[in-house]
Amino acid sequence: MSHDGLGVRAVMRSVAFLTAGALAVPLLSACGEDDPAGKPVAGQDIAPADRSLLKDGGTLRWAVDAVPETFNTFQADADQATTRIAGAVLPSMYRLDSSGRPQLNPDYLESAKVVEREPRQVVLYKLNQQAVWSDGREIGAADFAAQWRALSGKDSAYWTARNAGYERIAKIERGANDLEVRVTFSRAYADWKSLFSPLYPKQVMGTPDSFNDGARKRLKVTAGPFALKEIDREDGEVTLTRNPRWWGRPAKLSALVLRAVPRDERTKALAENKVDVAEIDAAQSQRIMLASDDTRGDRGAKGMSGPLAQGGPYAHGPGLPPAKSLRSWAIAHGSDEKAADKENSAREKRRDAIAEYTAEQSALRDFAVRRSLEPAFTQLALNGSDGPLSDERVRRAIARALDREELAALVLKPLGLPAVPVGSHLALAGQAAYADNSGALGGKDPKEARALLADAGWEQGPPLKEGKKAAGSEGEKGEKGEKGEKGEKGEKSEDKGGSSASSRSRSSEDDGTYIVGDDNKPYETDEDRANLAQDGKQFAPGGAPGAYAPQGTPAPAGAARGPLTKNGKTLTLRFVLPSGPGTESLRTVGRRIAVMLDRIGIRTEISKVADASYFKDHIANGQYDLALYSWPTSAYPATDARPIYAKPVPAADGSLSVEQNYTRVGTDQVDQLFDEAIATLDESKTRSLIRKADARIWAAAGSIPLYQRPQLVAARKNLANVGAFGFQTPVYEDMGFLKKGAKTSASPASRE
Repeated sequence: MSHDGLGVRAVMRSVAFLTAGALAVPLLSACGEDDPAGKPVAGQDIAPADRSLLKDGGTLRWAVDAVPETFNTFQADADQATTRIAGAVLPSMYRLDSSGRPQLNPDYLESAKVVEREPRQVVLYKLNQQAVWSDGREIGAADFAAQWRALSGKDSAYWTARNAGYERIAKIERGANDLEVRVTFSRAYADWKSLFSPLYPKQVMGTPDSFNDGARKRLKVTAGPFALKEIDREDGEVTLTRNPRWWGRPAKLSALVLRAVPRDERTKALAENKVDVAEIDAAQSQRIMLASDDTRGDRGAKGMSGPLAQGGPYAHGPGLPPAKSLRSWAIAHGSDEKAADKENSAREKRRDAIAEYTAEQSALRDFAVRRSLEPAFTQLALNGSDGPLSDERVRRAIARALDREELAALVLKPLGLPAVPVGSHLALAGQAAYADNSGALGGKDPKEARALLADAGWEQGPPLKEGKKAAGSEGEKGEKGEKGEKGEKGEKSEDKGGSSASSRSRSSEDDGTYIVGDDNKPYETDEDRANLAQDGKQFAPGGAPGAYAPQGTPAPAGAARGPLTKNGKTLTLRFVLPSGPGTESLRTVGRRIAVMLDRIGIRTEISKVADASYFKDHIANGQYDLALYSWPTSAYPATDARPIYAKPVPAADGSLSVEQNYTRVGTDQVDQLFDEAIATLDESKTRSLIRKADARIWAAAGSIPLYQRPQLVAARKNLANVGAFGFQTPVYEDMGFLKKGAKTSASPASRE
């Protein structure tokens, strides 16, 4: 599980805020012409094409992180590959459209609706009469009932990771005929459309043994456009083939192979013709776009800025800069034979590397980068359990110090994606429950932030004494970083055990000079400048005006000359960030946030910790003051988002039960709004309640949504209906290779 990319349903099922009575909550309009949900910020980019333009047959090889440990999506170790396989081989009663809203799936359902509300809610499903399992048996009430019993939570022998919604069901029975399933709820459940997607056969759900173990390694019975044919764990491949009993539109592909490829090896795998589609980071997308004709057309680099548009450090391959190249030549042709031999050997290795790079670039011309935004957002989390952040005024001050537009632009603008800050904790633009409720807290206002801190008792201390450098300045040495070299001055890494060794990230010196990072460089290395990605690696622009000032630049007006203090203690917050490869964007955004906080007198200590312990040992355990991580959003926020914002309660053993509320900030009022929303069958009222809950979550300032995560996918240019899906559930039967001479339609992302 990534600290910054968590599976939507699995995590949110298994994963609060102080009442801000003095803050006004804006009135929210009902859905209709003034629906605040709007449209998705970025459309999907899948190279759409009519099925008539696609070849019949072919094998699509799709890169995944690993062969899944289980094929049961309801188990704790289910991952993205588990979900992808289930989507291709199992029924889903509803799937999401391009706006992230659930739509009835006609391949399995003729209709589904609430037919009774009192005394109990009853939903009647009318199944597609052609829908059958791969063994020939009709899909029916027995399968629905088996899944309900397994996931209801009443039988602890089933090792389930989530049961939300199923525990509200009282009974499931056959309707007027075999094609009808009647589901009666013991308590009203607004998110009933989330149930039975995916639906497993009764052979899997019928007994604890088959649920716990049988579906981990194989699915013998399926009912989708594809069937599970072969699992090769040694070679890291799962092969799906056309389902001969499929009644819907036949799959265009004859086979779909999911191949395990580490993230950092995906450009190599693409170039070596091992995969056809792969989710990539921005540094990898840069290589592909440099190799592709896209950079010379109106797609790809259009709208790009920074290294992506300009080429970046890898534009000309892994050669040497001119100065080092000249020195290399001098040594190789000098009088020192030993040094010359060593240098010639190094030059030969570089020539081989350049040749390999050039060959890969040539092969990468066959691929395009498809771009959209994930249904997930990155947030700044503020741990309100104790310390300065237990004071709501301090949390609100931090929120008012942030320029969220600047932070979104830092990550998204270089990728050619809309740099729009996220306005909700519970949904994203386009989703039914979305509304921009950030006004409940207010935007950037350093003056108001300082006033809030003063009201909380934090007073300005004297300027730093002359001749003393603040921690984090140039005079301080950093610890060794993850590459074995000196890390950033003012940032220290933690060992794998999670022990802290952090120092102040930056501060004002006695002359008011702003000191940032390592020798005033905003990025750790040249690679950092090219590698800002999907909350993995992402392109960093050249820097926003005033964000990173060179040494000697006067501090901005109103910048703090001394730290804020209270009762003899300095206001310093521990900012925990991941240290591993692929997390450069989080560290870069974190440093920019530290700059913004310093301007209102808040000091930060940046602690870089190992990826393996970042979430488990720090976020989940509350060992941080500030942290950056992402949450997925769901079409069913009343169910899926509640554990993230529920008020922590004391557990039986005396500990605090936080569910997935890792900020430890919660209120009874927010919990009540969620409870009302989940029990309301009027969809318009449910949306209104969710938006009210979000406004109060904003007001409490336990977490500050920043930007929607970018989605970058490399796909072979002759592939259609596959790529960066955005919100939409993939339609596997429509994926395929274009016929010779056929062209795809323009995707929204390509028209920007």
